[in-house]
Amino acid sequence: MRAVMIALVAVLLSACSNPREEVTEQLAHQVLLPAHQQWHDSNAALLVATQGYCADELDGPALKQGFYRVLQSWSYLQPLMVGPMAEGNRSWQVQFWPDKRNMVARQVEALLDASSPLSQEALEGASVVVQGLSAFEYVLFDEAVDLDTRSDRYCPLLTGIARHQQALSKAVLELWEGPQGMAAMLVDFPNQRYASADEALSLILRTQITAVDVLKKKLGTPMGRLNKGVPQPWQAEAWRSQHSIGNLQASLAGARAVWEQVRSLVGDAQLVSRIDSGYENTAQKLAGLPAPLVELVQNKENLPRLQSLYDSLDNLENLQQVELAKDLGIQLGFNANDGD
Repeated sequence: MRAVMIALVAVLLSACSNPREEVTEQLAHQVLLPAHQQWHDSNAALLVATQGYCADELDGPALKQGFYRVLQSWSYLQPLMVGPMAEGNRSWQVQFWPDKRNMVARQVEALLDASSPLSQEALEGASVVVQGLSAFEYVLFDEAVDLDTRSDRYCPLLTGIARHQQALSKAVLELWEGPQGMAAMLVDFPNQRYASADEALSLILRTQITAVDVLKKKLGTPMGRLNKGVPQPWQAEAWRSQHSIGNLQASLAGARAVWEQVRSLVGDAQLVSRIDSGYENTAQKLAGLPAPLVELVQNKENLPRLQSLYDSLDNLENLQQVELAKDLGIQLGFNANDGD
Protein backbone atom coordinates (compact mmCIF):
# COMPACT_ATOMS: atom_id res chain seq x y z
CA MET A 1 0.00 0.00 0.00
CA ARG A 2 2.81 2.39 0.87
CA ALA A 3 4.48 1.79 -2.48
CA VAL A 4 1.19 2.51 -4.24
CA MET A 5 0.81 5.80 -2.32
CA ILE A 6 4.36 6.85 -3.19
CA ALA A 7 3.75 6.10 -6.85
CA LEU A 8 0.49 8.05 -6.76
CA VAL A 9 2.18 11.08 -5.20
CA ALA A 10 4.90 10.93 -7.86
CA VAL A 11 2.30 10.87 -10.62
CA LEU A 12 0.44 13.81 -9.09
CA LEU A 13 3.64 15.83 -8.72
CA SER A 14 4.56 15.07 -12.30
CA ALA A 15 1.13 16.15 -13.49
CA CYS A 16 1.44 19.42 -11.60
CA SER A 17 4.90 20.21 -12.93
CA ASN A 18 5.25 22.96 -15.51
CA PRO A 19 7.65 22.05 -18.33
CA ARG A 20 8.35 25.70 -19.06
CA GLU A 21 9.27 26.38 -15.44
CA GLU A 22 11.60 23.39 -15.61
CA VAL A 23 13.24 24.86 -18.72
CA THR A 24 13.66 28.35 -17.22
CA GLU A 25 15.22 26.74 -14.13
CA GLN A 26 17.59 24.72 -16.31
CA LEU A 27 18.47 27.83 -18.29
CA ALA A 28 19.17 29.73 -15.08
CA HIS A 29 21.41 27.14 -13.45
CA GLN A 30 22.94 25.33 -16.42
CA VAL A 31 23.42 28.17 -18.91
CA LEU A 32 22.89 31.74 -17.70
CA LEU A 33 24.45 31.74 -14.25
CA PRO A 34 27.49 29.66 -15.33
CA ALA A 35 28.09 32.05 -18.25
CA HIS A 36 28.13 35.04 -15.89
CA GLN A 37 30.47 33.17 -13.55
CA GLN A 38 32.80 32.32 -16.43
CA TRP A 39 32.81 35.94 -17.56
CA HIS A 40 33.70 37.12 -14.05
CA ASP A 41 36.43 34.49 -13.68
CA SER A 42 38.01 35.56 -16.97
CA ASN A 43 38.00 39.20 -15.84
CA ALA A 44 39.63 38.28 -12.54
CA ALA A 45 42.31 36.38 -14.47
CA LEU A 46 42.85 39.33 -16.82
CA LEU A 47 43.48 41.64 -13.88
CA VAL A 48 46.12 39.25 -12.54
CA ALA A 49 47.72 38.95 -15.98
CA THR A 50 47.72 42.73 -16.48
CA GLN A 51 49.32 43.36 -13.12
CA GLY A 52 51.88 40.65 -13.87
CA TYR A 53 52.75 42.15 -17.25
CA CYS A 54 53.08 45.67 -15.87
CA ALA A 55 55.34 44.36 -13.10
CA ASP A 56 57.56 42.62 -15.72
CA GLU A 57 56.53 39.22 -14.38
CA LEU A 58 54.57 38.11 -17.49
CA ASP A 59 55.23 38.64 -21.19
CA GLY A 60 53.01 40.12 -23.86
CA PRO A 61 51.70 36.78 -25.21
CA ALA A 62 50.48 35.82 -21.75
CA LEU A 63 48.61 39.11 -21.46
CA LYS A 64 47.07 38.58 -24.90
CA GLN A 65 45.87 35.13 -23.89
CA GLY A 66 44.13 36.67 -20.89
CA PHE A 67 42.48 39.19 -23.18
CA TYR A 68 41.33 36.50 -25.63
CA ARG A 69 39.75 34.57 -22.77
CA VAL A 70 37.75 37.61 -21.64
CA LEU A 71 36.70 38.37 -25.21
CA GLN A 72 35.53 34.77 -25.63
CA SER A 73 33.51 34.71 -22.42
CA TRP A 74 32.01 38.13 -23.14
CA SER A 75 30.97 37.10 -26.66
CA TYR A 76 29.40 33.89 -25.33
CA LEU A 77 27.46 35.94 -22.77
CA GLN A 78 25.91 38.39 -25.22
CA PRO A 79 22.97 36.16 -26.31
CA LEU A 80 22.29 35.52 -22.61
CA MET A 81 22.11 39.09 -21.34
CA VAL A 82 18.77 39.05 -19.56
CA GLY A 83 18.32 40.92 -16.30
CA PRO A 84 21.15 42.94 -14.72
CA MET A 85 23.57 42.97 -17.66
CA ALA A 86 20.89 44.40 -19.95
CA GLU A 87 20.19 47.27 -17.55
CA GLY A 88 22.00 50.43 -16.51
CA ASN A 89 24.03 50.79 -19.71
CA ARG A 90 26.36 48.08 -18.42
CA SER A 91 27.13 46.43 -21.76
CA TRP A 92 28.58 49.67 -23.18
CA GLN A 93 31.09 49.64 -20.32
CA VAL A 94 32.38 46.29 -21.56
CA GLN A 95 32.71 46.91 -25.28
CA PHE A 96 32.31 49.90 -27.59
CA TRP A 97 31.23 48.73 -31.06
CA PRO A 98 30.75 49.80 -33.76
CA ASP A 99 33.47 52.43 -33.61
CA LYS A 100 32.66 54.34 -36.78
CA ARG A 101 34.93 57.33 -36.15
CA ASN A 102 37.93 55.69 -34.48
CA MET A 103 36.74 57.16 -31.19
CA VAL A 104 38.51 54.48 -29.15
CA ALA A 105 41.98 55.46 -30.32
CA ARG A 106 41.29 59.19 -30.14
CA GLN A 107 39.72 59.13 -26.68
CA VAL A 108 42.36 56.80 -25.22
CA GLU A 109 45.20 59.06 -26.33
CA ALA A 110 43.36 62.20 -25.24
CA LEU A 111 42.71 60.75 -21.80
CA LEU A 112 46.33 59.72 -21.36
CA ASP A 113 47.55 63.12 -22.55
CA ALA A 114 45.30 64.81 -19.98
CA SER A 115 46.12 62.49 -17.06
CA SER A 116 49.67 61.31 -16.59
CA PRO A 117 49.84 58.95 -14.87
CA LEU A 118 46.19 57.91 -15.19
CA SER A 119 44.39 57.27 -11.91
CA GLN A 120 41.57 54.81 -11.35
CA GLU A 121 39.36 57.71 -10.33
CA ALA A 122 40.01 59.50 -13.63
CA LEU A 123 39.17 56.34 -15.60
CA GLU A 124 35.95 55.76 -13.68
CA GLY A 125 34.88 59.32 -14.48
CA ALA A 126 35.72 59.02 -18.16
CA SER A 127 33.64 57.86 -21.12
CA VAL A 128 32.59 54.22 -21.50
CA VAL A 129 34.61 54.30 -24.74
CA VAL A 130 37.85 54.05 -22.74
CA GLN A 131 36.64 51.78 -19.91
CA GLY A 132 36.21 48.53 -21.78
CA LEU A 133 37.66 45.82 -23.97
CA SER A 134 37.81 47.94 -27.12
CA ALA A 135 40.24 50.35 -25.45
CA PHE A 136 42.21 47.44 -23.98
CA GLU A 137 42.44 45.88 -27.44
CA TYR A 138 43.63 49.15 -28.96
CA VAL A 139 46.54 49.41 -26.53
CA LEU A 140 47.43 45.74 -26.83
CA PHE A 141 47.24 45.30 -30.61
CA ASP A 142 47.27 48.59 -32.51
CA GLU A 143 50.40 49.13 -34.61
CA ALA A 144 50.59 52.75 -33.48
CA VAL A 145 51.06 51.73 -29.83
CA ASP A 146 54.49 50.55 -28.69
CA LEU A 147 53.41 49.00 -25.42
CA ASP A 148 56.77 47.43 -24.57
CA THR A 149 58.63 50.73 -24.58
CA ARG A 150 55.75 52.92 -23.37
CA SER A 151 54.40 50.74 -20.57
CA ASP A 152 54.66 53.68 -18.18
CA ARG A 153 52.08 55.51 -20.30
CA TYR A 154 49.73 52.62 -21.05
CA CYS A 155 49.95 50.25 -18.07
CA PRO A 156 47.88 52.47 -15.75
CA LEU A 157 45.10 52.40 -18.35
CA LEU A 158 45.29 48.63 -18.89
CA THR A 159 45.28 47.97 -15.17
CA GLY A 160 42.44 50.44 -14.65
CA ILE A 161 40.32 48.81 -17.35
CA ALA A 162 40.98 45.35 -15.93
CA ARG A 163 39.96 46.55 -12.45
CA HIS A 164 36.83 48.18 -13.84
CA GLN A 165 35.82 45.02 -15.72
CA GLN A 166 36.49 42.80 -12.73
CA ALA A 167 34.39 45.01 -10.46
CA LEU A 168 31.59 45.23 -13.04
CA SER A 169 31.42 41.47 -13.58
CA LYS A 170 31.51 40.85 -9.83
CA ALA A 171 28.63 43.26 -9.24
CA VAL A 172 26.54 41.66 -12.00
CA LEU A 173 27.28 38.14 -10.75
CA GLU A 174 26.17 39.11 -7.25
CA LEU A 175 22.86 40.30 -8.71
CA TRP A 176 22.36 36.81 -10.11
CA GLU A 177 23.09 34.97 -6.90
CA GLY A 178 21.23 34.64 -3.61
CA PRO A 179 17.57 34.10 -2.68
CA GLN A 180 16.50 37.39 -4.32
CA GLY A 181 18.87 37.12 -7.27
CA MET A 182 18.12 36.86 -10.96
CA ALA A 183 18.55 33.08 -11.00
CA ALA A 184 15.87 32.70 -8.35
CA MET A 185 13.52 34.85 -10.45
CA LEU A 186 13.71 32.21 -13.18
CA VAL A 187 12.67 29.40 -10.83
CA ASP A 188 9.71 30.56 -8.73
CA PHE A 189 6.79 32.37 -10.34
CA PRO A 190 5.24 34.87 -10.01
CA ASN A 191 7.93 37.21 -8.71
CA GLN A 192 9.02 40.85 -8.89
CA ARG A 193 10.26 40.47 -12.45
CA TYR A 194 8.08 37.86 -14.11
CA ALA A 195 4.43 36.95 -13.75
CA SER A 196 5.00 33.51 -15.27
CA ALA A 197 7.54 31.18 -16.85
CA ASP A 198 6.08 32.12 -20.25
CA GLU A 199 7.03 35.75 -19.69
CA ALA A 200 10.55 34.84 -18.61
CA LEU A 201 11.00 32.41 -21.48
CA SER A 202 9.80 35.03 -23.98
CA LEU A 203 12.39 37.51 -22.72
CA ILE A 204 15.20 34.95 -22.84
CA LEU A 205 14.31 33.97 -26.40
CA ARG A 206 13.90 37.60 -27.47
CA THR A 207 17.37 38.34 -26.13
CA GLN A 208 18.84 35.31 -27.84
CA ILE A 209 17.19 36.01 -31.21
CA THR A 210 18.22 39.67 -31.07
CA ALA A 211 21.79 38.47 -30.52
CA VAL A 212 21.59 36.34 -33.68
CA ASP A 213 20.43 39.47 -35.51
CA VAL A 214 23.44 41.33 -34.07
CA LEU A 215 25.69 38.59 -35.46
CA LYS A 216 24.31 39.40 -38.90
CA LYS A 217 25.21 43.04 -38.32
CA LYS A 218 28.72 42.16 -37.12
CA LEU A 219 29.24 40.22 -40.33
CA GLY A 220 27.27 42.44 -42.68
CA THR A 221 28.81 45.77 -41.63
CA PRO A 222 32.41 44.94 -42.65
CA MET A 223 31.04 43.21 -45.77
CA GLY A 224 29.58 46.58 -46.77
CA ARG A 225 25.91 45.62 -46.65
CA LEU A 226 25.14 48.97 -45.02
CA ASN A 227 27.55 50.86 -47.28
CA LYS A 228 26.25 50.12 -50.80
CA GLY A 229 28.44 47.05 -51.07
CA VAL A 230 31.71 48.84 -50.26
CA PRO A 231 33.62 46.75 -47.68
CA GLN A 232 34.37 48.35 -44.33
CA PRO A 233 37.09 46.11 -42.89
CA TRP A 234 37.89 48.44 -39.98
CA GLN A 235 34.28 48.15 -38.82
CA ALA A 236 34.76 44.45 -38.08
CA GLU A 237 34.42 43.75 -34.38
CA ALA A 238 37.82 43.10 -32.73
CA TRP A 239 39.67 43.71 -36.02
CA ARG A 240 42.85 44.79 -34.27
CA SER A 241 43.21 41.46 -32.47
CA GLN A 242 41.84 39.60 -35.54
CA HIS A 243 39.36 37.89 -33.28
CA SER A 244 36.15 38.80 -35.14
CA ILE A 245 35.41 35.25 -36.24
CA GLY A 246 36.18 33.88 -32.78
CA ASN A 247 33.67 36.34 -31.32
CA LEU A 248 31.01 35.22 -33.81
CA GLN A 249 31.66 31.59 -32.93
CA ALA A 250 31.42 32.22 -29.20
CA SER A 251 28.17 34.20 -29.53
CA LEU A 252 26.67 31.51 -31.74
CA ALA A 253 27.58 28.95 -29.09
CA GLY A 254 25.82 31.05 -26.44
CA ALA A 255 22.68 31.30 -28.56
CA ARG A 256 22.83 27.57 -29.22
CA ALA A 257 23.05 26.83 -25.51
CA VAL A 258 19.66 28.53 -25.05
CA TRP A 259 18.16 26.55 -27.92
CA GLU A 260 19.44 23.25 -26.49
CA GLN A 261 17.37 23.84 -23.36
CA VAL A 262 14.28 25.13 -25.18
CA ARG A 263 14.08 22.43 -27.86
CA SER A 264 12.35 19.97 -25.48
CA LEU A 265 9.30 22.27 -25.47
CA VAL A 266 8.86 22.24 -29.24
CA GLY A 267 6.04 20.07 -30.56
CA ASP A 268 7.09 20.06 -34.22
CA ALA A 269 9.85 17.48 -34.70
CA GLN A 270 10.66 18.78 -38.17
CA LEU A 271 11.14 22.29 -36.81
CA VAL A 272 13.51 20.94 -34.15
CA SER A 273 15.52 19.22 -36.88
CA ARG A 274 15.62 22.37 -39.03
CA ILE A 275 16.82 24.56 -36.17
CA ASP A 276 19.38 21.94 -35.14
CA SER A 277 20.64 21.87 -38.72
CA GLY A 278 20.62 25.68 -38.86
CA TYR A 279 22.97 25.93 -35.90
CA GLU A 280 25.24 23.16 -37.15
CA ASN A 281 25.39 24.58 -40.67
CA THR A 282 26.22 28.07 -39.42
CA ALA A 283 28.88 26.76 -37.05
CA GLN A 284 30.53 24.80 -39.86
CA LYS A 285 30.56 27.82 -42.16
CA LEU A 286 32.22 29.90 -39.44
CA ALA A 287 34.77 27.21 -38.71
CA GLY A 288 35.60 26.96 -42.41
CA LEU A 289 36.56 30.61 -42.89
CA PRO A 290 40.23 30.61 -43.95
CA ALA A 291 41.42 33.99 -42.63
CA PRO A 292 40.51 36.83 -40.24
CA LEU A 293 37.35 38.69 -41.20
CA VAL A 294 39.21 41.99 -41.63
CA GLU A 295 41.18 40.30 -44.43
CA LEU A 296 38.37 38.27 -45.97
CA VAL A 297 36.12 41.25 -46.67
CA GLN A 298 38.85 42.98 -48.67
CA ASN A 299 38.90 40.26 -51.32
CA LYS A 300 35.87 40.03 -53.61
CA GLU A 301 36.52 36.33 -54.16
CA ASN A 302 35.44 35.70 -50.56
CA LEU A 303 32.08 37.45 -50.96
CA PRO A 304 30.06 34.35 -51.95
CA ARG A 305 31.36 32.48 -48.91
CA LEU A 306 30.57 35.36 -46.57
CA GLN A 307 27.17 35.85 -48.15
CA SER A 308 26.40 32.17 -47.59
CA LEU A 309 27.26 32.60 -43.92
CA TYR A 310 25.09 35.70 -43.69
CA ASP A 311 22.18 33.82 -45.28
CA SER A 312 22.67 30.99 -42.81
CA LEU A 313 22.42 33.40 -39.87
CA ASP A 314 19.38 35.03 -41.44
CA ASN A 315 17.68 31.64 -41.82
CA LEU A 316 18.48 30.76 -38.23
CA GLU A 317 17.02 34.02 -36.99
CA ASN A 318 13.82 33.59 -39.00
CA LEU A 319 13.33 29.99 -37.91
CA GLN A 320 13.32 31.06 -34.29
CA GLN A 321 11.68 34.47 -34.52
CA VAL A 322 8.75 33.22 -36.61
CA GLU A 323 8.33 29.46 -36.52
CA LEU A 324 9.67 28.72 -33.03
CA ALA A 325 7.64 31.56 -31.52
CA LYS A 326 4.52 30.24 -33.25
CA ASP A 327 5.11 26.68 -32.08
CA LEU A 328 5.63 27.81 -28.48
CA GLY A 329 2.71 30.21 -28.66
CA ILE A 330 4.69 33.14 -27.29
CA GLN A 331 5.07 36.75 -28.32
CA LEU A 332 8.67 37.76 -28.96
CA GLY A 333 7.82 41.38 -29.64
CA PHE A 334 9.90 44.05 -31.33
CA ASN A 335 13.46 43.26 -32.37
CA ALA A 336 15.74 46.00 -31.06
CA ASN A 337 17.78 45.82 -34.27
CA ASP A 338 14.93 46.03 -36.77
CA GLY A 339 15.74 48.57 -39.46
CA ASP A 340 19.54 48.32 -39.09
